[in-house]
Amino acid sequence: MITRKEVADRAGVSVAVVSYVLNNRSIVKEETRQKVLAVINELGYRPNQTARSLKTRKTGQIAVLVHFVGNPFEGGLLLYIEKKAKLSNYSVFFHSFEPAREEELKNTLMGRVDGILLLGQTLSEESQAFYNLMELPVVSLMHPGVSMPSIPVVDVDWIAEMRRLIVHLREQGHEQIAFMTAGDPQDPIAHRLIAFREAMRLEGLNLPEPFILEGAGRFERAFEALTTTLTQGFDFTALIAANDLMAAGCLAACRESGILVPQQLAVAGCEDILMSSQVSPALTTICYPRMEVGLEATELLLSLIDGDNRTTPRLEGKLSVRASTVENPLKVKSYSN
Repeated sequence: MITRKEVADRAGVSVAVVSYVLNNRSIVKEETRQKVLAVINELGYRPNQTARSLKTRKTGQIAVLVHFVGNPFEGGLLLYIEKKAKLSNYSVFFHSFEPAREEELKNTLMGRVDGILLLGQTLSEESQAFYNLMELPVVSLMHPGVSMPSIPVVDVDWIAEMRRLIVHLREQGHEQIAFMTAGDPQDPIAHRLIAFREAMRLEGLNLPEPFILEGAGRFERAFEALTTTLTQGFDFTALIAANDLMAAGCLAACRESGILVPQQLAVAGCEDILMSSQVSPALTTICYPRMEVGLEATELLLSLIDGDNRTTPRLEGKLSVRASTVENPLKVKSYSN
């Protein structure tokens, strides 16, 4: 077993300095801190004593890594995360996640939080190994775009949800269905494209590459992307956006281009944020159970902090059918589970 002294000798520092780094003491120079952390990773040192100390002297705080604070979907999740944390006497530290600054994030979080909750972001393999080394629990709320087998995920079965939406569109006569994704394979909603592809395969439908549009997860980018496509001509009769912000941007693009929804193009989204029922026409969308997911993910993280092994919950959504896919949604059967 690697000892703290071996780490100190390899890094050319004292054992006390290694302890300061493990406890995130600000008295250590950044250059020295990085050298010690590199040796810890290289030798595979597991700070058992530090872990035991953290178990008895918790900070009472968890970190939630936010992707885009301007997204009301994430805002809704944060409300339930904070609610559950407060009930368990934890405060929540919100921090924007930027892959380019992942190394800085390690120094920011170590010694200041008892666990980390992701909103579908993809951590580098080095960061995953580092947090595991530090015995700092990590849970992902939503499937990351790139699989991280060592990190438990709380989410709905997106293949099943996409398939339910595709079945609805087929009942309306649509076989040529396009999809608007974020574009970045590491984006928190990138997994929904993976699920959509599989759902289309299971339904026996083709998905030509030109039917995959990129809207960067934002209203304005989706508006621009679909406007360009509509100007050039399109062969699909229905479009699903990976989130409701992009779906709303698509509705605006159709309105600007004189395309009737749903008569000429059916549009659907994912998440069912508040604005989805208020846009015109009202948006058909996968209703994501934000309350259940937020509460369950936080509960799972807190149980891991306490050293308990808890089963990852299986959650389901439902389909809210509105006027963007059918002219009279009141006559459509329920798609709730």
